[in-house]
Amino acid sequence: MRKFVILSLVAALSACAASETKTPPKPGVATLDVRRTAASTKALDEIAAAYLRLTLEIGTHEAGYIDAYYGPPELKTAAEAAPRDKAALLTATRELMAQIDLAARRIPDPLAKRRATFLRAQLRAAETRLMMMQGARFSFADEAERLFGVRPRLKPLASYDAELAKIEALVPGDGALPDRVEAYLDAFTIPKDRLQKTFDAAIARCRGRSMAHIPMPVGESFRLEFVTGKSWSGYNYYQGGYHSLIQVNTDLPIRLSRALDLGCHEGYPGHHLLNMKLEEKLVKERGWSEFSVYPLYSPQSLIAEGSANYGIDLAFPESSKADTERDVLMPIAEIAVPSDDRYWQLLKAIKGASGARLTIAQQYLDGVIDRPTAVALTQKYLLVSPQRAEQSVSFTDQYRSYVINYGLGETMVRAYVERGRPSRDEMWRRMAKIVSEPTLPADLLAR
Repeated sequence: MRKFVILSLVAALSACAASETKTPPKPGVATLDVRRTAASTKALDEIAAAYLRLTLEIGTHEAGYIDAYYGPPELKTAAEAAPRDKAALLTATRELMAQIDLAARRIPDPLAKRRATFLRAQLRAAETRLMMMQGARFSFADEAERLFGVRPRLKPLASYDAELAKIEALVPGDGALPDRVEAYLDAFTIPKDRLQKTFDAAIARCRGRSMAHIPMPVGESFRLEFVTGKSWSGYNYYQGGYHSLIQVNTDLPIRLSRALDLGCHEGYPGHHLLNMKLEEKLVKERGWSEFSVYPLYSPQSLIAEGSANYGIDLAFPESSKADTERDVLMPIAEIAVPSDDRYWQLLKAIKGASGARLTIAQQYLDGVIDRPTAVALTQKYLLVSPQRAEQSVSFTDQYRSYVINYGLGETMVRAYVERGRPSRDEMWRRMAKIVSEPTLPADLLAR
């Protein structure tokens, strides 16, 4: 009996073992994650393709809406040949946002989640811009938040009076303070026949300092042009293939300080570097086609302008900017080297009052002040000539709340990069992360 029980037990166990070998295993968590990732990637890729076509079509309704595009030329040709009207595009934009909201709930990968969040924010900006094209108007703060992903909280103009007092002490004398500042800074104007050599030297140093910390694609390059008839002082037109066209406006005399500022802002580690890294890391390595188009009125612009402005101080910290200007650029520009640091102290004090530009723009666009008043206040607080004040207000006329992306964007990028007093290497690592990933203004605030 005992022998029979043992034999029966052995037979039963053998049958179970045989049965287990024939039954396929149930899918595990890892297998389900792979399937979910594949499905969500496919869904996002389809939404991204629709977003790409949508953005190109919106660009046919507003000159300058597309800041850069380097995807397949046939997509742009097709979009321009048969664009939907603005009402249809607005409907399509909202449908894509709903699709992203549905797809985002099933995305397990953190970077893919950020991709979806980025697309959603870009589409909300597109929705807003399409509404504005059809006559909708928002308050300055609402417009900025909807287009660029952050709500500006601006200081009253009177809060900048203390900065004006510092400037008054640096440039004493008779006459209006803006006139005295302009007269003093005129001595640091780059002669037109020295512009090319001065900018070439400045950009080379911006590139060298950036390249020491952030690897750049092989064959990257840019072309520099001097132009007229613009409301801006400099512009980067990214061409794709790691190449940019950088333009510098010569409508007004160019001061020496603009050489390194524009070299970093438009070039390295600014717009040229950011666009290259997005193309390299997201478009080419990951196949995320949505990053091959850059709509100007979108949260991407706050990241672009903020990182470009902050990149000046990152590349030239503390006294190194003044040292480079004094020892390298002034001799090239044939500008007399000053005997003291008053020039650089004045530039620092002027930057301290630069936030007034946003408050002036807000009051002007919200109808609190008229255009002549905006020009007068720009002269007073930005310490510029009537011609430079007119150019500044013309920029606001053309780009509206876009002006927040410079000062506010720089403040947010600086806070993110310098949080916790990191080493210089860590600061550059954080900068590389900003310009190589689908970064939104909210990401700069997250700890």
